[in-house]
Amino acid sequence: MLVMSIILADFGLFSAMQPLQHVLRAQGSLRQGTLASVSWLLLRNCRAHSGLPSTACPSPERQEDGVPKDFSSRLATGPTFQHFLRSASTPQEKPSSPEVEDPPPYLTVDELLGRQRKVYLETYGCQMNVNDTEIAWSILQKSGYLRTSNLQEADVILLVTCSIREKAEQTIWNRLHQLKALKTKRSHSRVPLRIGILGCMAERLKEEILNREKMVDLLAGPDAYRDLPRLLALAESGQQAANVLLSLDETYADVMPVQTSRSATSAFVSIMRGCDNMCSYCIVPFTRGRERSRPVASILEEVRKLSGQGLKEVTLLGQNVNSFRDNSEVQFNNAVPTSLSRGFTTNYKTKQGGLRFAHLLDQVSRVDPEMRIRFTSPHPKDFPDEVLQLIHERDNICKQIHLPAQSGSSRVLEAMHRGYSREAYVELIHHIRESIPGVSLSSDFIAGFCGETEEDHLQTVSLLREVQYNMGFLFAYSMRQMSQICNKNSL
Repeated sequence: MLVMSIILADFGLFSAMQPLQHVLRAQGSLRQGTLASVSWLLLRNCRAHSGLPSTACPSPERQEDGVPKDFSSRLATGPTFQHFLRSASTPQEKPSSPEVEDPPPYLTVDELLGRQRKVYLETYGCQMNVNDTEIAWSILQKSGYLRTSNLQEADVILLVTCSIREKAEQTIWNRLHQLKALKTKRSHSRVPLRIGILGCMAERLKEEILNREKMVDLLAGPDAYRDLPRLLALAESGQQAANVLLSLDETYADVMPVQTSRSATSAFVSIMRGCDNMCSYCIVPFTRGRERSRPVASILEEVRKLSGQGLKEVTLLGQNVNSFRDNSEVQFNNAVPTSLSRGFTTNYKTKQGGLRFAHLLDQVSRVDPEMRIRFTSPHPKDFPDEVLQLIHERDNICKQIHLPAQSGSSRVLEAMHRGYSREAYVELIHHIRESIPGVSLSSDFIAGFCGETEEDHLQTVSLLREVQYNMGFLFAYSMRQMSQICNKNSL
């Protein structure tokens, strides 16, 4: 009896429902059983609410040649499940512009739309953050937001942040302090100002930002940019919103970054995200997650579009760009082991299979022979001979290689978990110069690492003199809480 009541109530009949036996007797008898009678009530309700012709929902009293149909016959010729779904025969098309994802149950489609609110984006840090800014803007633009270069007219201010060194984070704290007056001024306006922190700083500090700066409305980690419309919708309701979940597969392969400058002649193309190297001084594996690479096909499609737009140079980007490995197709997953530079090792189990960086570089260079190709930032361990040979052979691959050394002391390199010695690094330098005559070399160095002595520092200086780099980037060591803790007494 309870089951029958629930079924009838679900079809809007509960308020007029009589005792079940009375309803069944109204059909003439109980001979056909309760299921037959309830089926009729459902079919009648179908006719009343679906707008379908009566032939689509036949009645049990209909006769054929004067003989009542039995229940099995009526069931076989009756309506399908789709007849009970309103508008099932005329599915609604999603609007083509702006584009929105299906909303969560607590938000409407309209709440996810930007409604032409103006977004001001500021980028801090590395080239990956520049590309992340273009990805975030592409997502917001499709949701109906507008871009502005005027801070004063912005409805939303998003800071794409860096967390690699303490100074980078302090820059953001200072910037938030500067924005506080603007936020306060707009607090009672018709459209309150919303401020968001995106990228590595949001990922590292998480709720500390929200607790320390109540003016911040939302946080989005590097793998959460697709969620920006939802986060902004929640912020509009007065809540603080955050998504700092890291992903094992997010590469934004289907998001075409929107160039921030219409007059640009070059562009960044992200080919992989994250890092597995786990260098002891570095926070990247904790703020950008594990390594995962975009499918080659999606990268080539983006490069072709950029070529069609007249751009003359693309830079392939990744935290460890030359460790690229496309495993998106089953046929790519062979047992071919990874080929490393001579004398180099990894901090993780050797990976196998996949389309490697040499394959990608070859395909990208063929898209447009007149387009220059660069890549950054590589790790010295991932320079097998096939990559060097390709750089030498292709005229449009720039003869410039960034080769981060970090230190000239083998003892410090071991403590950094770099996977090579000074001797192996210098041998690689000689091999590169033999393979690519006239190559331009640049490097990164860290001074003052945990336990570094004067002798260690002098060895770094001697490496600079020995290699004679064309360009160098030197930084004072900055301890990061989430990196592997360095014990000064361990060296």
